[in-house]
Amino acid sequence: MDEPDHPVILAWPPLLFTAVVVSGYFVHRVDPIVLGPLLPARGVAGAVALVSCALATWAGLAMKAEGTAIHPSHPTTVIVSRGPYSHTRNPMYVALCLLAFSAGLWSGDLWMLMAVPLLACTLHWGVIRREERYLSRKFGAPYRAYCVAVRRWL
Repeated sequence: MDEPDHPVILAWPPLLFTAVVVSGYFVHRVDPIVLGPLLPARGVAGAVALVSCALATWAGLAMKAEGTAIHPSHPTTVIVSRGPYSHTRNPMYVALCLLAFSAGLWSGDLWMLMAVPLLACTLHWGVIRREERYLSRKFGAPYRAYCVAVRRWL
């Protein structure tokens, strides 16, 4: 049986982000563990959210410039190694984790902050590792050389 020409991932990454953050929010509503004054944390949260959005936009533009699909259910046509992809192989997933972290800072709640490692682990095992297998199978040695040269996360 032929394998599909796209990675078979657990779920669409923004959906995973939404599920984890919404779950953290509901746990926060049931049993809040507020860490401290919100005003200073909210300033940092806003800055982190802006960095997250800028990183995701930069990554999306880099993929578009190379003419490859952004959505993981579509075939990848090239290895994107420019822009943010020269620093991390997964800038969009880093951006999602930063955005979740900013939500935790904004709420000032421990549960929301604990959702960030849960999101990172879900992305790592449910999306990234599966994408890596697909890309290694599709592009072979050039992709493996890229993996040696550029870190998975940061």
